[in-house]
Amino acid sequence: MGLSQTLLVYVLVCIHLGVSQHYLRLRPSPSDHLPVPDLKEDPDPEYDPREQDLAERTLRKKLGSNFDPNFMSISSPMVNLSAPDSQVKLQGPMPNEIKKLDLTETPYGKRVKVGKKARRKFLQWLWTYTHCPVVYTWKDLGVRFWPRYIKEGNCFSERSCSFPEGMSCKPVKSINKIFLRWYCQGFLRQKYCTWIQVQYPIISECKCSC
Repeated sequence: MGLSQTLLVYVLVCIHLGVSQHYLRLRPSPSDHLPVPDLKEDPDPEYDPREQDLAERTLRKKLGSNFDPNFMSISSPMVNLSAPDSQVKLQGPMPNEIKKLDLTETPYGKRVKVGKKARRKFLQWLWTYTHCPVVYTWKDLGVRFWPRYIKEGNCFSERSCSFPEGMSCKPVKSINKIFLRWYCQGFLRQKYCTWIQVQYPIISECKCSC
């Protein structure tokens, strides 16, 4: 290869990297910040899968047992999963830190009498107020993911979860779901594209914290 050809290839590589370096993120990066922010994709449709690359039977076989219909969908779901505060249901047993609260002791050392019924109602109210449910909504990941729709979890955030106010619901646990990601190597007409498996974290539990 002559010097002029070498320089031309070098310039083409630099131009390609300069344009595409912003889009080199292949998959969601490990992060303490969930839900995963939207990926910045190269808008060039040349990097999109073609119709023959989207054969459902082939992709289902490639994903195998990782296909989870509870958290992923091939077509756009028509169901609105968001639930207002009044419809959020408490799940599991009452947390020990609430159940063991001593309501008879005051800051001044005096003790007050609290009936069983009043105590039960107050603890139930406190549990409901500080409860941090995971609210699920469907998200479109775009044509470069398969399945392209994911049921993503978010921590309830319409109000403070503490009394007095100040604390908020934050994610404490997540689960990983396996999706297929359309991945292209190379540039221009020399690129090679294929589907690869990637992990996508989804919030599974939230807790009231600072």
